[in-house]
Amino acid sequence: MQTEGSFGRTIQLFLVDGKPTGLRKATIHGWTGLLFVSGASAFGDLTAREEVDRTGIYILSGPDPENAGATRTYIGSGNSVAERIKQSAIKRDFWETAITITTSDDDLSKGHAEYLEARLIEQAAQAGRVTLDNGTQPDTSRRRLPEADVANMEQFLSNLRIILPVIGLDMLKPQPRAVTQTAKPVEERTEGEVQFEIRHKSGVKATAVEEDGEFVVLEGSEALTETGYAQQSYGSLKEKLISDGTLVADGNQKLRFTKPWSFNSPSAAAAVVLDRNSNGRLEWKVKGSKQTYHDWQQAEAKQPS
Repeated sequence: MQTEGSFGRTIQLFLVDGKPTGLRKATIHGWTGLLFVSGASAFGDLTAREEVDRTGIYILSGPDPENAGATRTYIGSGNSVAERIKQSAIKRDFWETAITITTSDDDLSKGHAEYLEARLIEQAAQAGRVTLDNGTQPDTSRRRLPEADVANMEQFLSNLRIILPVIGLDMLKPQPRAVTQTAKPVEERTEGEVQFEIRHKSGVKATAVEEDGEFVVLEGSEALTETGYAQQSYGSLKEKLISDGTLVADGNQKLRFTKPWSFNSPSAAAAVVLDRNSNGRLEWKVKGSKQTYHDWQQAEAKQPS
């Protein structure tokens, strides 16, 4: 059931050459915004598009070479996005995905593009999901636009917040409150959320909540280490968590979470906690019961919305 103020959106994703790995075109019905997405192999096709030789914004994104498991992103703007993104791509070798943002009616001015660039950098920095490759953060207060134009650009941004995750870029999505509001007690910042737990025979205990599609293991949770199991899928992630101090030694074959950490699935979280590939839908149970995450999810799906 839709709540007041909420409504469905139609997002069209067009495969320009018919291949999922080729150039893609993304639009929202009724919005003039126009996005093209490519990898390195289709980059020439991207920059050759007439719609990209317009004023707009662009994003280069890929694995962060200085931080395993993290994403590095560069955000820019230009009167000709095609020319500017080519210049930026040559200077950066981390990127794997290129995204251009223009409009179907070519109605973005230089001021509009610079405002959007500054706001995207600001919001990405606030979300903290990517490492920004931009050397400086533009001051949005200096991007002076008429009041009506500011309102239009903020609406443009709201549509970008919808469409960017669809094409695989979550850089604007706010972190779960269980991660960001650490000054508050766990009970307060997870109020209303179902808590899940792992109680392993080794004595290791871990607690987590699911918030807005992310599975957050809470601080104080424990994880096994050096069990000898093959850690194929999430070994590099666990090494990252150890290297950045999220996981610290806490007794024999145990690690402890010093802060909450958001995983993309219950299985990723269970694999790090149990030090082996795991089916998190079965390993995690509703706190204080024997109901698995899978059974809880099935029961929730049967509830009327």
